[in-house]
Amino acid sequence: MRHVIVIGGGILGLATARDLVRRGHQVTVLEKEAGWAAHQTGHNSNVVHAGLYYAPGSFKARMSVAGNRSIVEFAREHGVPVDVCGKLVVATSESELPALQVLAERAEANGVPAKLISQAEARDYEPEVACVSALRVESTGIIDFPAVCAALVRLLTAAGADLRLSTPALGIRPGRPGGVEVATGTEVLRAGALVNCAGLHSDRIARMAGLTPQARIVPFRGEYYELKPERAHLVRGLIYPVPDASLPFLGVHLTRMLDGSVHAGPNAVLALRREGYRWRDISAADLLDTARYPGAWRLARKYAYPIGLDEVRRSLSKRRFAASLAKLVPAVGPDDIVRSGAGVRAQALLPNGSMVQDFVIETAPNQVHVLNAPSPAATCALEIGKHVADQVG
Repeated sequence: MRHVIVIGGGILGLATARDLVRRGHQVTVLEKEAGWAAHQTGHNSNVVHAGLYYAPGSFKARMSVAGNRSIVEFAREHGVPVDVCGKLVVATSESELPALQVLAERAEANGVPAKLISQAEARDYEPEVACVSALRVESTGIIDFPAVCAALVRLLTAAGADLRLSTPALGIRPGRPGGVEVATGTEVLRAGALVNCAGLHSDRIARMAGLTPQARIVPFRGEYYELKPERAHLVRGLIYPVPDASLPFLGVHLTRMLDGSVHAGPNAVLALRREGYRWRDISAADLLDTARYPGAWRLARKYAYPIGLDEVRRSLSKRRFAASLAKLVPAVGPDDIVRSGAGVRAQALLPNGSMVQDFVIETAPNQVHVLNAPSPAATCALEIGKHVADQVG
């Protein structure tokens, strides 16, 4: 058995640490923030994804279906709030029906329990929805991902893991005579292996460790509104649009949370720092890093106009945001929504400007690096943790 250092205290780092501990490894987890789940894990929509959208056979498809089961089982076993409520993907016009059919076929290929239903059947689930047809997905749910992390921390603490908050990794080099050494600013830690689950900084940690990742992390902010409490009755569960295959993200949707509130969003705009949750969160170093990357310019040429411009307008205009929601639920208007939080997605981008679609996990001697794990990674966390632990082994 080995001493393994895990960098990153989000759900992936903690899930990986749990699996390593269960296999008998000594584990140290380094998290640069003062609390666990401080970024992507603590700023997402808390949806347990079913595995509907992803290419059959991909990491995302296989791990989502398995992860959907394992994260729900974990939550129920450890007292974490979870509700497997199902969702609707709705076609709001006849032109979207072919794409909805493709989505139904993909669900079948991935083993996702889903069925096409009529407009009338969709309104049995969501009386206020506007659609001509819908796909009902039964295994989608809502969970409290930060509470999952708190449960993992309790398990790791009980198992004797060394959990360190406010401890950034500032330098990495090969160990002598083997393994790795990680400088934290106050000491140098030595271990037999390193696991990088640093999310928004995963590519930088990989370069610090001597790798040359083929992709670069580019941060995208997703902003949310929520329905005012007196209008929350308009949505009973989860309502998603049919995704546009030519666009990289799913589009704004409506999600009833565990506390009964209804969140709406997210949109997708370039974040001005890697942990930039507001327009005023700006990092000159992060902006320069993005601006120097050829892939960012190629992506901009492809999507900046009109798609990117429309996203920025929607970010700045409550009226435009509400209009997007009204396509799904016509009763929603600008006066019905208030701004809520935002999240930042760590999206890996290739030099040719294309977004990496699947999870990316690379290995080097005594190292494993999770280099692309955006949504649905939280759903898949326990499965990704097992896979990474296999690589360490």
